[in-house]
Formats: sequence, structure tokens, C-alpha cells
Amino acid sequence: MIREPLVFVGTCDLAGLVRGKGFPLEELPARTRRGVGLTHSNIMMSPFGPIYDTPFGTEGDLMLVPDTSTKVEVEFDEYSAAERFYLGDIKTTDEAPWECCPRHFLRRAVLALNQTNRQSGMTLLAAFEQEFVYTGVEHRAGATYALDAHRRQGQFGETFMAAMRGAGLTPDSFLPEYGERQYEVTIAPSRGLRAADEAVIQREMARAAAHRLGQRAIFAPILNPDGVGNGTHIHFSLRDGADRPVFFDVNRPYRLTPIGENFVAGILHHLPALTAITAPSPVSYYRLRPNRWAPTWANIGIQDRGAAIRICPIFGQDGSGVHQFNVEYRVADAAASPYLALGALIWAGVDGIRNHRTLPPPTTKSFWDMSDAEREAAGARALPRSLGEALAALEVCAEARQQWFGETFFDVYLRFKRAELKVIEGLSEAAVCARYAEIY
Repeated sequence: MIREPLVFVGTCDLAGLVRGKGFPLEELPARTRRGVGLTHSNIMMSPFGPIYDTPFGTEGDLMLVPDTSTKVEVEFDEYSAAERFYLGDIKTTDEAPWECCPRHFLRRAVLALNQTNRQSGMTLLAAFEQEFVYTGVEHRAGATYALDAHRRQGQFGETFMAAMRGAGLTPDSFLPEYGERQYEVTIAPSRGLRAADEAVIQREMARAAAHRLGQRAIFAPILNPDGVGNGTHIHFSLRDGADRPVFFDVNRPYRLTPIGENFVAGILHHLPALTAITAPSPVSYYRLRPNRWAPTWANIGIQDRGAAIRICPIFGQDGSGVHQFNVEYRVADAAASPYLALGALIWAGVDGIRNHRTLPPPTTKSFWDMSDAEREAAGARALPRSLGEALAALEVCAEARQQWFGETFFDVYLRFKRAELKVIEGLSEAAVCARYAEIY
């Protein structure tokens, strides 16, 4: 019997999981016009599977329509089915964007940046640096960043790199990381919506490669409450309408141009609320604790991996600094949909541009040698210590309610996350970690 090829169309939803529907490949031309059917409550599927709460009930119909620019078709071997999928947009039955579609959230943010009155035509260049645990290698003491750990992952790394390249991504690095059985992968940056599409594909190719080898790539924010977490660090810079860098000025504080400072200051200003979107699970906050190489303060630092916002270095003296220069947002993990995470950063940055927000001046004293009072005097604030605290900060953010999400989507998001919190009430931290490790 000759197998009939199938194709899947999905979106990376509020749980940060790719969900959708499959259909015979021969139906693809028709599906690119009318998509597959969804109901509004599909967006309320929790990370654990069930819909615990929904404002939509059982009524209504939507379409999930493949975006042909996101095509993934990767053959691994003759014995397993190909990875064949598209990412798509959730639309109403009259083909209008649905207000709660994650890709639409990001697309609106990209448009708002493009139309800022200070400098029209701007876009964001971004790449996601993602950490995960690969189950196909045993942990050995001293394997941190080691050639030994790189060697023992066997075929996985090369299979993963080939899968990403076959899916249209440009791999940059693959390395053993700081935690037990932990690895990190980076890819070349892309613009706007495509950057988030590639972050989703990047994750799914890791999972696909591990699956073909009988293993898992686990992107859960942390697997052990006393261990090292998996971050998703977002590197970004701005480009003008002619695709020229507009972030870098060697003569200004933080090496940021005035518009670059405004953009980053907007992110810093909104950081407590942003954590509810970029670090959106209960276990996210087990990672954001002292001595975890993860942020605990809403602060900006020059080449400081403990800062929430890190000014990255420029390597070499070949004159490419203006193109290399970027800023890293470190308060994110793979429980977040890349569309929501990147969209929220852009929305916050646009707010910074519109309101001419500025950064606190660089300090002469090391941030980590300061007292908490000195840090607060220097313009830093403690990050939320739990998802509940982060959601409370988001709920009072007028810009997020009125501009970023809109009333309906804003209430949907808060309701979705609070239902998720309720499910794990009373569980130990170890039990919560185990539940999320099963999912991500």
C-alpha cells in the first residue's frame, strides 16, 4: 500500500503549543483559500489539554488558513513520515483576521512600528536563542559546555541542523549548555513576523529530530525547581525603511541611538507586565530566581547576562559593528508563543517611541554590588516572583488592554492564564515542574 501524504496547519497558541488540523496533501490548493474549521474556544485549550474556562462556549466558527510562506517539508528517512506543515492565521468565516489570533497580534505590532510618526518604515530584525534538554544523552558531571557533551548527543545535532536548513532556516550555532543534558540552538535573524515563524519552526524541528531518534527535546522552562532553567532569549534591533540599521551610536549611552533608546526604554518601562506574556507559566518563575543565570530585576545591563535587558557586545574591528549590534531580552521561555512574546516587545517599544521614554543613566557601580535600595534608586524594579504577580501587573497596564490586545483578547488572555494557575494549585514545585516537562 502506498501511503497518502498528509499536511498539518497550526498556530502557536496561547499555551505556546502548535495546534491545528491535518488533511490530505492533495487538498492543499483549496485549503490555502478556506483553511480548516475551528471554533472560538479552540484558543482556550490549556497546556494540559482540556478547556477549563472559555467565554465563547460551543458556538461560532472560524478558519485556520495556511500561510504558504511558512511551508515546512522535511524528509528524515524512508521509514517515517515527513514533517509537512504550515503555520497559519485564524480568520473569521468572511476572511477577516480574528482579534484573538496570535499571528495577528504580532502583525498588528509590526504595522504599528512601521507607522510610528518618528521614522516611518521601521521594522524589527530578531532571532530567538532557545535552550532545551535532550533526553538522548546521560548527564555527566563536568559536561557543561564540554566537547564530551557535544560528542555524546550523537546524530541529534546534525539531524537537527539539517532539518532546520531543510525547513528554510539558517542555523547559526548548536552547543551543550550550562544545565544537565541542556543544549542551545541559535539561528540567523529575520524580520518581523518571519522571526516568530522561524522560532516556532526551530522548536518543532528539534522535537521532530529527537522523535525520529526515539527521544525528546524538552523546552519546559525548568525541569527541577532547584536546577537550571531553559530560557528563550530574544535578540533584536531596528531597521529603517531602506533596511539600514538605526539602533547603534557608539557615542551615546548604551550605544543606542535616540530612537533605539526610546524603544528599549519602552520595554524596560513595561517589563513587569511583559513577564506575564513572555514568561507565562507558573514554572517560568522557578527559573527567574537568584543565582540561576536568569534575570530577577527589571533592569538594563551592558554585557551582563544577569540583566533583564542586555546590551550585547560587538566582536572584531572589521567595521561591521553597526550591523552586529543588538539588544537581548532575557525574560522569556518556550511556554510563550513567539508571536505573543515578540509582539509584546514591539508594542512596548512602540509605546517608548511614542512617549519619548528614556533609560536610566549607566551606573559606575556594578549592579550586583548594590543594595536593593540602590538598585531601585538607579531605576530598577524587582521582577514579579510568580505568574499571579505578573498577571496582576499586566491587568493594570492600560496600553496592553487598549492598544496591544484590545478588550476582548486582553480578557481572554487573563482568563486563560488564571485558569491554568488554578489547575496546579496545591501541587509541590517538583510536581508542577513534572507536569510542564511532560508537555513542553
